[in-house]
Amino acid sequence: MSTPLYSSRAWTLICAAVAVAALLPVLNLAFPAGHALHVSSYAMGLIGKFMCYALAALALDLVWGYTGILSLGHGVFFALGAYAHGMYLMRAIGRDGVYQSTLPDFMVFLDWKTYPWYWSMTDNFWYCMALVVLVPGVLAFVFGYFAFRSRIKGVYFSIITQAMTYAFMLLFFRNDTGFGGNNGFTDFKRILGFSVTAPGTKAVLYLVTLGFLAGALVLCRWIVTSKLGRVLQAVRDSESRLMFIGYNPLWFKLFVWTLSAVLCGIAGALYVPQVGIINPSEMSPANSIEMVIWAAVGGRGTLVGPIIGAFTVNGLKSWFTAAFPDLWLFALGLLFILVTLFMQKGILGLMEKLKRGAPPPEPEPASEAAPAPAAVPAKEAA
Repeated sequence: MSTPLYSSRAWTLICAAVAVAALLPVLNLAFPAGHALHVSSYAMGLIGKFMCYALAALALDLVWGYTGILSLGHGVFFALGAYAHGMYLMRAIGRDGVYQSTLPDFMVFLDWKTYPWYWSMTDNFWYCMALVVLVPGVLAFVFGYFAFRSRIKGVYFSIITQAMTYAFMLLFFRNDTGFGGNNGFTDFKRILGFSVTAPGTKAVLYLVTLGFLAGALVLCRWIVTSKLGRVLQAVRDSESRLMFIGYNPLWFKLFVWTLSAVLCGIAGALYVPQVGIINPSEMSPANSIEMVIWAAVGGRGTLVGPIIGAFTVNGLKSWFTAAFPDLWLFALGLLFILVTLFMQKGILGLMEKLKRGAPPPEPEPASEAAPAPAAVPAKEAA
């Protein structure tokens, strides 16, 4: 008998959350600004960005929470997916740039005469969507194959993933790589012929992001509740024992690592048109560490927890950076310390603990119409 993905109550909560989130663009388009039911474009864009972060946190939880692989370099997969989509968006600008050239403005400024070879066919939307999947996936597969085959794990694996994302960040900061250098890609105009800034386009991008997040949650839940998921958790709990009984952990770890990178790349591709910019700072090790904090705060090894953590931490970040811009990094560090010391299972673990600690419900009083129990003689009772 197969394990159900979620209980009926959990399915109800998930569907209700998706329905409420899907209602926001409707309220944005149906009601004018100033109306009580109007949702501002700023709020919708902010939530859309948070959903991209939540998808990245979900991808990280799949490898960290269920396989025990702590990555401090998932920011590079997120950024590569964003750059792959950004290449199409830059080509879609056409001659509407500052220099009115078929080349992007940064190439004209650097006196480039033609596109480099790796920009070939990037004016095709579906080719770039294939790059969104293939570039992070191939990089993760090659990197993971050599790392896992050498049985690098634990803190050593975390360090080399951090070194990888830092190396890519330095590479993309260079102007001669053809990716915009320090400024990256920005000033997008169109996607599939539609204006990126049009309210209808923003609503579609928001709903597509919501659909990918919900679909990724169901896919990851299906994986972790299957036989494959039990093997992945065995890798996390005791890899040596798993090898002793005849399994080769290499391919299981490689599969989940590559899938996680692909999901991160998709999150980055959805992020770019909604935020309007992608630059090498997205590859910084600090961004990858923030992904770990999202998963830890929400509750790693739960799938839903990292989604909650991404929304919680980034919501606090938006408020803190506006109210106390100089204190946000201190607040983020304090939050991570408190979670590590007192909430090892995150927000979901705390909620479960409070639920178990609640007193049992009192029994309902007997109805007045119910007959009183008959007295039992002492001899019969004996």
